[in-house]
Amino acid sequence: MRRFPAFIYVLGITAASLLLASCSRHDETVVLKLAHVLDINHSVHQGMVHMAERLEHYSDGSMRIDIYPSGQLGAERDTVELVQIGSLAMTKVSAAPLEAFVPAMQVFSIPYVFRSREHYFKALDSEVGKELLRSVEVARLRGMGYYDSGSRSFYMVDTPVESPDDVQGKKIRVMKSQTAVKMIDAFGGGATPISWGELYTALQQGVVDGAENNPPSFYLSGHYEVCKYYALNEHTAVPDMLLMSKRIWDDLTPQQQQWLQAAVDDSVAYQRELWQQSTDDALAAVQEAGVIVTYPDKAPFMAAVENMKRSYDGTETGRYLRAIEAVE
Repeated sequence: MRRFPAFIYVLGITAASLLLASCSRHDETVVLKLAHVLDINHSVHQGMVHMAERLEHYSDGSMRIDIYPSGQLGAERDTVELVQIGSLAMTKVSAAPLEAFVPAMQVFSIPYVFRSREHYFKALDSEVGKELLRSVEVARLRGMGYYDSGSRSFYMVDTPVESPDDVQGKKIRVMKSQTAVKMIDAFGGGATPISWGELYTALQQGVVDGAENNPPSFYLSGHYEVCKYYALNEHTAVPDMLLMSKRIWDDLTPQQQQWLQAAVDDSVAYQRELWQQSTDDALAAVQEAGVIVTYPDKAPFMAAVENMKRSYDGTETGRYLRAIEAVE
């Protein structure tokens, strides 16, 4: 599989502003710039391409989205900060690292919050899901929608995972999320936050023993070339979130806002349809490459994090947790 090297970007605010001109007008066409870290073959990127196509359709060519994939403009935290100051119009981030900006987002990184895929989608589309989207406005952001990011599971370089005991003492890469760190601690492992672009090398050089992510990301990143065990314990289902600069959104006319939100909604539905097929394809590809894929009993993993889940009782995160659990 072709693999692209990880690039390190140092973007000062002034340089980024000059580079991006996040919302520009060329001959009366409004151009919105969107950056993310995913591979162009990822279904979320394809969903965003569909969004750009639909926006051009709805606006009759008067609005356009230019997409910068594969970390061209920096890591997730970099792009969020650029969106906050209006140097970038839009970005896609996992909800997990977003908790550093909006604490309510940590509810998505609490393990085994969702009972099933059906419950997951119902919760995202429910009033509590919409409330969580609105909650990012305190960070000068606008939550536009959720993309499906499946379930996260453990993959290891050279040891299988059949129970939490197999995670004990292992260095596990996690996103930059304190909730994810607490989860690995509950399993007895050593959580090691590492940026996505640096993870392949970290696995290869033994900096970490394994990581956790969904099947398409495991495959498209090339991590299956290093990690030969993938245990689908599905501990979390952390959605990807499409974010927009609140300042740039407010500068759009009501009609432009309507067109853009309609394009986003179309792309969310389109990407959800793509996700399951991309997951099936990824699992087939890594197994063909020699990865041993297992389906461990989830009960021991659920039991191991029960105290962690109870620790949120009486907090704002706990309120969101109970509201999600109540969704039927």
